[in-house]
Order: sequence, then C-alpha cells, then structure tokens
Amino acid sequence: MQYDRFAAVILDKGLDDPLDYGLTEDVQVGTRVLVPVQNSLRKGTIVALKKTPSVPKVQPIKEILSEDPLIGPNLFKLAEWISRYYCTSFRKVLKVLLPATIRKETQEKKQLFVRRLLSPKETSSHIVKLREKHSSQAKILDVLLKKPKGILLTELLELAGTSKSPVTTLEKQKLLKMEELQIDRSPLEDMEFFPTKPKTLKPEQKEALDKITGDLKTFQTHLIHGITGSGKTEVYLQAISAARKLDLGVILLVPEIALTSQTIERLKSRFTEKMGILHHRLSDGERFDIWHGIRKGEIKIVVGARSAVFSPVKNLGLIIVDEEQESSYKQTDEEPCYHARDIAIMRGKMEKATVVLGSATPSLESYANAKAGKYKLSTLTKRATDASLPKVKLVDMKAEYAKSEGFTLFCSDLIDGIKDRLKKGEQVLLFLNRRGYHTFQMCASCGESVKCPHCSVSLTFHKRTNHLACHLCSYIIAPPPVACPTCKGTATLNFKGVGTEQVERTLHALFPDIRTLRMDADTTRHKGSHDILFKQFKSGKADVLIGTQMVAKGLHFPAVTLVGVLNSDGALNLPDFRASENVFQLLTQVSGRSGRGDLKGEVIIQTSLKGHPIFHHASTEDYETFYNEEMEARELFAFPPYTRLAKLIFSGINEGHVKHCAETFYATILKKLPASYTLYPVIPSGYAKIKDKFRFKLLIKGPNSLLLSSILQETRKKSYLPRSIRLLIDIDPISTFS
Repeated sequence: MQYDRFAAVILDKGLDDPLDYGLTEDVQVGTRVLVPVQNSLRKGTIVALKKTPSVPKVQPIKEILSEDPLIGPNLFKLAEWISRYYCTSFRKVLKVLLPATIRKETQEKKQLFVRRLLSPKETSSHIVKLREKHSSQAKILDVLLKKPKGILLTELLELAGTSKSPVTTLEKQKLLKMEELQIDRSPLEDMEFFPTKPKTLKPEQKEALDKITGDLKTFQTHLIHGITGSGKTEVYLQAISAARKLDLGVILLVPEIALTSQTIERLKSRFTEKMGILHHRLSDGERFDIWHGIRKGEIKIVVGARSAVFSPVKNLGLIIVDEEQESSYKQTDEEPCYHARDIAIMRGKMEKATVVLGSATPSLESYANAKAGKYKLSTLTKRATDASLPKVKLVDMKAEYAKSEGFTLFCSDLIDGIKDRLKKGEQVLLFLNRRGYHTFQMCASCGESVKCPHCSVSLTFHKRTNHLACHLCSYIIAPPPVACPTCKGTATLNFKGVGTEQVERTLHALFPDIRTLRMDADTTRHKGSHDILFKQFKSGKADVLIGTQMVAKGLHFPAVTLVGVLNSDGALNLPDFRASENVFQLLTQVSGRSGRGDLKGEVIIQTSLKGHPIFHHASTEDYETFYNEEMEARELFAFPPYTRLAKLIFSGINEGHVKHCAETFYATILKKLPASYTLYPVIPSGYAKIKDKFRFKLLIKGPNSLLLSSILQETRKKSYLPRSIRLLIDIDPISTFS
C-alpha cells in the first residue's frame, strides 16, 4: 500500500525509540493511536509527521484513539526540552505528561437523568388516576412534582422506594423522559464555601502585586520572599484575579496534599468559576474528568502538587509555585527526575506566561537568581495582620537531661507552655520528623539494631499495631522479636529513639484530658484524611496537633500560639551539601505556624546543638545572614548554585555486578568529560540497599547541565548496561546523600 505521509509513534510501553506507520487520514502530532506491533496491537502517541519512513516496509495505523491531539504544541516543545535536559527518553516524558488514566482511555461517567414532560396540573391528575392500581408509578410522579428541573434516576428510585420498572412504563406513556447525563466527578463539585472579598494590601504586598500584574502576558519570573504570615497567599489570589480578568489560565502549585484543601478553600471563597485540583490521591475517574475539563478550556484555574505543572491549561498566563524551596517538587525515584519549579519557569518562557515563586525561606538557587537580576525580587518583611513574629526560645537538651537525670521527651519550658495553653483554650503544634513509636530496636549485647532484610535501614516500632516496619519497603515483623537476629541473645533487645506515636502517648500520660491529633504518613493513608484532620484541628476539636514535615509549612491555624520543635539535630548530621539549608528552612517554616492570629505566638526549639549558628538564624528568621554564610561555604566547596550537579544511581540484585557496571560507566565517562568537570568515585548510596536492590552512586560537578546531559545520554546509549542493572540519572539533585 502506498502512503503520502508517515507518522513516528512512541509506544506507551517497551521501546524508547519511535516506530514509523503509514497514514491514511489527517492527524496531528500529539494524537493517540492504536498500532500493530508484531502480532499485537499497542497504544502510542504520534511524535512526528514525515514524508519518508526510516524503514522500507511500514504498516498502517490501526485506529485513531483521540479526535484531536492530547498534547498541544507548547507542551510538546516542553517535553522535548525535558527529555534533553533531564537526560531521559521521550517515552518516559510522555508518561508524565499524559497520566495513566488518560492513556488507559477511562470513560466519562454517565448517569440517567429523569424529568417530567407534563405540566404540574396534568401530572397531578395522572397521579390521582394511578394512586390505587399503580402506586409505585404514582410515587415516581410525586417525586418529580417536587423536582421541576429533573432528578438523577438513582436518587429518584431511592426517594420513591421503587424499582426502575415503573419509570420505564411511565416513559412509554410519554409522562416522563430519561436521558444520559455526563457526571462531573470533581471532588469540589459538592463542596460549599463562604464568599470572601479581597483584603486591603499592605504597601509591600501592593508593590509585589503591581510588579506581577504589570508583567502579565509576558514571560518574567518573580520571587516573593516574605516572612511567615506576611500575606503571600493574598498576593497570589489578587494576581490570579488579574490574570482571569485578562482571560488567562492559571496554575497554582503547592508542595503537599495537606495544603491543597486549605488553598482550595481560599480560592473557592474568592472565585466562583470551576477549578481543577490535581494530586496523586484522586481516583482515575476524578483525574479523567478534571484533566479533560482543563484540556477543553472548561477549567482555567488548576491547583495541585508537582505534576499539575503539566496541566494542558488553555491560554496559560500565570504559574505560581508556593513554598518554592520544597524538596517534594523534585521527582527522585524515577526518570525524568524533574523539578516542578524549574519546569514552571521553562513552561512560562515557552508560553510567554508570568511565573511567581513564593517562600519565607527561598532556595539558595532562586535567591541567587533574584540577586543577579534574573528574577524580579519582592520582599515582605511584616506580617499581614500586624501580628508580631513569635518569640523563639532555644532549649539546651543536654542541660535538661542532666536536670532530669536521664532522657526526657519534653523540656520543662515546653510542659509549662502546653499547660498554660490548655488553661487558656489555645492550641499547640508539636513537630517531630519521625513517625512510629520507637525509631529502632537495638541489642544491648552486640550493639546491632533489628534491620530490614530487604533494605539497609533499621526497622521502626509501631506500638498501636505492635510491629516493626520498614519505611522504605513496608516489610513488617509482628510481633517484634524477643531474641537478637544477629547474636541470638535473649532479653537483650531494647527500644530506642522517639517517634510521633510516642509523643502522643506521653502527652496523654502528662495531661490525661488533653485532646490530640496526629498527622503523619500513618494517619493520612486514606483519601481525604488530610482534609479531615485539618478541619478537625481548625474547628478546635483538638488542643494539640502532633506531626511530621507535613505540618511544618503553609498551614494556617490562628489559634496556635505555641510551637514545639522536639528534635531536628539528626538532619544536620547528614552527609549532604543541603543539610544546613534544609534544617534552616524547616525550623523557620514550622516556627511560622505560631501566632498567626490576634494572639501572641511562642516557639520552643529543643536541641543538643544549641551553639550551632543554624538555630540562631532560624530563631530570628535571619535569612540574609544565613544566605551569605551558606553561599560562602557553597563557593568554597564548589556546590550549587556555583556549579551544576548530576547524580547517577546504579541498582541491581547482585552487589558485585552493580558496582562493576558503575565503575565501567565511570571509566567511560571520565574519558569524555572536559577538564572543567569533576567526577567523584563510585560509592554506595546513603541507602545502600532498597527492596533487595543494591545501590551505588557517582556524582559529577561541572559548569553546564545541558552539555553534561548530552554526554551522559551518549554514554548511556553506547555503554550497553545489562537489563539487570537500572541506571537513574538525576540532573540537579536535591540531595547527594540518598
């Protein structure tokens, strides 16, 4: 068969390279198709149209699955850039751009809708006639009389207490009509919100807003550096309002699912139009409806976690990245290892959209770009409500241990503070970045902890379920062992370390009537659980919220007047160039949850490293001093933002084989790298084994990421790594430890 044109198709699974097929009808790049591959039919996406195929014999496309392209030209261009920059195959990029729900061709949800065809008077006369002989039909018409606009069939049958049969009979008699109706599965559809009006902005907020609105319809990146509680969200809301008046689409990224409900609440109270919410806890049906609503232009405001940056928003004009410093914006476990903040900036450039980054503790890279004039900087130095910053107290836990002659979970100041808040009816937030009851079980005889057999980590004890669990692979030992797995000694195993579960139990022992809520990965497993906990605490149903990292940023609880940071020393000791930055950001963010209303706030930080400058800078929210000191260290050791990094992780079941392959790759790339690049030797990863896979890493430092990516891509293609070895390339990694 002769073809005038051909399409290059990338399959959803299997091959990374495109296959050519003959075209018999007009299609565009980005269209979904079904194509023959050997003896099967496979789904794929058209990535190029061409006049001549790359092979002599081609087959025709079997079926066009989408009427129009699912990926528009700008998103397609962005996908090509991601593939080049993050050194990954185009197939893997398409997988991120087109959610699995969309690739699976999930169907729209349709339900039968029933409405009456006669006037109320005519319907009433029919009811009188039917009441004695056909009471079920009369009940159906009774309900329809009260629902002049119609009703869903399922609801009608429930209210009338009948089967579908009388409805079908009445339809045949032309007394009512049944028709298919598409149901919107958006989680926001049935939610009610109280409308609010824009707040009067402080001069600093007004200046930041004017800069943003003045740049709408052009590409420009703005950085809002505002202390905690300075009203960054109000600036976002008014910027969104300005963009919508110009009919521009908006994407608002938030780092945690815990923040989406609060953000949605604020948006829905301000904007009446339909919105889309995107995160990984949505059902397939919800994601399908929202994604297609965005693509068709029915939804112009999108809120979500990192993957929402790829939403097919029409006429995109504004992208906001809240808490831009957050590590959750970076994908680390599979390629492409993209950073949503950087993708937002590149997408803004391609779509001529304005990008706004906001943070109380900006990443060093973003702040350096603002200082260099690449971004427009706006600084908010005062809290929006005129509330003062909380009073921060550093407590030396070494002295507390000496005073209590042993370990104590809470210092005396924190116990007094909690007691005082309980009397006043105010709320407390306690932060500890470790879940479970005890962090490990250790043998007093041989000194070994009980480890996961599949990962190189100790198992965490969970008291409520009485088991030891691995937080990397979910392996469980229930009940915990009584003999040491290493030396077989009995009665020598002791529990060590503190998690959020123990904090909650100890609080109840100290204050029997205290009402607590715990927000960590154990209590938020189910869909909607973040929402429920957030609403319970905000409505005053608990005195204390205990949580891990997910309570540290962005949440607004006006009644919280005391924040206790129980321990953050461990994170400072990690062998990672971002360790100090991460601890400073976390301490500043969690401290900012206190005193956000009319009441004065207090923060108590417990530490055994009281003299460390990080604690001093965080307690005074002195970002400038922290930034200057940290930048000196980064320059001295040639770490970002003074250089670019790439991290390569090799993993496989055979430890020796993985190491050998990593060292072979190292030797190959060493010959290709220019002298301006530094290649570090192959060493085990911070987590040397995960899910029975041994992991080795190598780091590369150099001046240019794109050049480094092209060298890595070329080396990967020619190195012929065996299938048993997985190579993950992470450009601009957020951690050098893992």
